[in-house]
Amino acid sequence: MSNIKLFELKQIRSIWDEKEQKWFFSVIDVVAALTDSPNPRDYWYRIKQREKINGIELSTICRQFKLEAPDGKLRKTDCSHAEGLLRIIQSIPSPKAEPFKRWLARVGYERLEEIENPELAAKRMRELYKAKGYSDEWIEKRVRGIAIRDELTNEWQKRGVREQREYSILTAEISRATFGMTPSEYKEFKALDKQRDNLRDHMTDLELIFTMLGEASTTEIARNRDAQGYDENLDASVEGGTVAGSARRDLEQKSGRRVSTRVNYKELPERVKRKLLKVEEE
Repeated sequence: MSNIKLFELKQIRSIWDEKEQKWFFSVIDVVAALTDSPNPRDYWYRIKQREKINGIELSTICRQFKLEAPDGKLRKTDCSHAEGLLRIIQSIPSPKAEPFKRWLARVGYERLEEIENPELAAKRMRELYKAKGYSDEWIEKRVRGIAIRDELTNEWQKRGVREQREYSILTAEISRATFGMTPSEYKEFKALDKQRDNLRDHMTDLELIFTMLGEASTTEIARNRDAQGYDENLDASVEGGTVAGSARRDLEQKSGRRVSTRVNYKELPERVKRKLLKVEEE
């Protein structure tokens, strides 16, 4: 399970390791958050070289995980768990070191709580979206959509879809059949940043509903057909998206309004969002 966490508004990529039951964090992101260096990768390299001279090999407390890079591709990245980071930040002179230590402790504790009580993860997610200004109705759909997405990706994993690239292609085919656009094209349609913005965080209620329908339909078709491997699951994805696409077109015909809109939720006051939505519907 990969994730992005925030430390003082700086993004830190992280991944949960089921075997060790620990979060691993991108060391480069931590360096960037603590130093504000324009080149954190180079800063991290110089730290390792300096400590090696002193007989300390920091690479031994790191592991490499494939994390999403700014260009959207998965790249191997040096990561370390909380204990390793506590050692690494000893080599980084920064007034943010102590706040970061407290942040690490809180993140680890919250994850342990969520393992014991999965409802806490959903609760914290709701609180995060609420703080950003989303409505309760929208939040419930977003949380439900995440659960449906997780169910689909778990199904793909059980059915032999392995590579992240294959997941991306299957997702794109569901979206294309549902909305007539791949996620990348949809982001462009909504004027979003292709690397940084999460498309689903900028969807309206109806867009979320049809996204859920396409993915839930794909899961149902894959199960009923016992689809195995990439090719069979690709067929299921296209057909699952087609179910949602047909429903979308039927609604548009009867309502006279498009489901897909250019509305996004990038730092827009609620009144502006309502105004933009009204313009799109007209």
